[in-house]
Amino acid sequence: MERSTDLVRRTLITILEGARTAVTSTSVSRQRRRADDSYGWRVRTDPAGVDRHRPLSGPVIWFMSLAAALGTATIYPLQPAIADVANSLDASLAAVGVALACGPMGYMVGLGLLVPLLDRFPPGRVLSAQVGVLAVALFVSAVVGSVWALGPVIGVIGACSAVGAGLSSVVGRLASPHRRATTLGIVTAGISAGILAGRIVGGWLAEAIGWRGMLMVFAAACAAVAVGLPLVIPGTRGGPERGYLATLRSIPGLFVRFTALRSAATRGALWFFAFCAMWAGLAVALSQPPYSYSAERIGMYALAGLLGILATRVSGMCTDRLGARRVILVGLVIAGAAAATVGFALPSTAAALACLALFDAGLFAAQVANQSIILAIDPAAPARFNSAYMLVYFVGGSLGTAFGTAAVERFGWPATTTITAAAIAVAAALTLRADDRSV
Repeated sequence: MERSTDLVRRTLITILEGARTAVTSTSVSRQRRRADDSYGWRVRTDPAGVDRHRPLSGPVIWFMSLAAALGTATIYPLQPAIADVANSLDASLAAVGVALACGPMGYMVGLGLLVPLLDRFPPGRVLSAQVGVLAVALFVSAVVGSVWALGPVIGVIGACSAVGAGLSSVVGRLASPHRRATTLGIVTAGISAGILAGRIVGGWLAEAIGWRGMLMVFAAACAAVAVGLPLVIPGTRGGPERGYLATLRSIPGLFVRFTALRSAATRGALWFFAFCAMWAGLAVALSQPPYSYSAERIGMYALAGLLGILATRVSGMCTDRLGARRVILVGLVIAGAAAATVGFALPSTAAALACLALFDAGLFAAQVANQSIILAIDPAAPARFNSAYMLVYFVGGSLGTAFGTAAVERFGWPATTTITAAAIAVAAALTLRADDRSV
């Protein structure tokens, strides 16, 4: 009798444990579907989707930020020295301009072909090889003898400079889920600093030691970082379930399958369109009467972006605490108001710089929050999602650059800034609309 009672008790316990497991699995599946259907507002924080590894420490995160800054900066240092390059290579400014334009084209290739490698292979080794090739390309560009040889090398530099986007993907895979956005903010601050410092440091070094010597310095720095990356980034295995070519083929389909990706990419492309249109149009507006500023003075306006670097860190911490939606909306409201105001504030240098600083800070903050959504869709393999997002993002930026330059000449500065503010307003409206559909 006692054996029968014990058998019945064990059977009931087994049934209850099985039922609890089934309920838990169903709950997790529903939560994952909600994370997709809710346009990514509820960032997934379950540790099951994150590689098991030693956590990213503060020094590791800051080294990743430094590597992102250096990699991003390498696409910009020749821009201030374009006249010196043309004289050295006995080429026209237009020809050197075409060669430098290969950099952004290569960057797009890097986003599409190199970033997805991080889902397939150990990230430390991939990024080390990428930065190593970047160092070699910088050295080659320093010794070329013709502008036609310089163009393809600049294209390789542009492709490898996408290391910043790769490091952002590593954050999505390795960072603690509850600190993912904070960590992303630190790495994004490095990318922003690289954009700003690339031109400033490049111009200063080119003036001091020549443009060839300047590229040698960048090459040496990249070589040192390439050695450090596999030693610093925690070792993880790549995903064996999907080949590299299969990963590339899957990227377009991600926009169909994941509403979070589709929504985030759309609004991100809109505000990056506005960002690039604003800065491209500003250079044209300040170069024309009644201002007629020199290129050096126009370049100093880029210092307004310093506040944007600070905003990325604050945005990351706020996203982890308050959620992505609130941070995106606050950032867009600030940027939209600044864009509408700067159209009439340009005669006052101080007012214009204040508006541009707020404009950059708002959009940089929104970008960190938006990208944290992308990286949380699938923490075990975030690189292909980040690659898809960044490709659409930079398409929007390319269109904005072309639009801003032409719009100022055709419509004037106030009309151009009004259009950029309208693009930001559309992005904010899409954000609110997405929130209404959240589950």
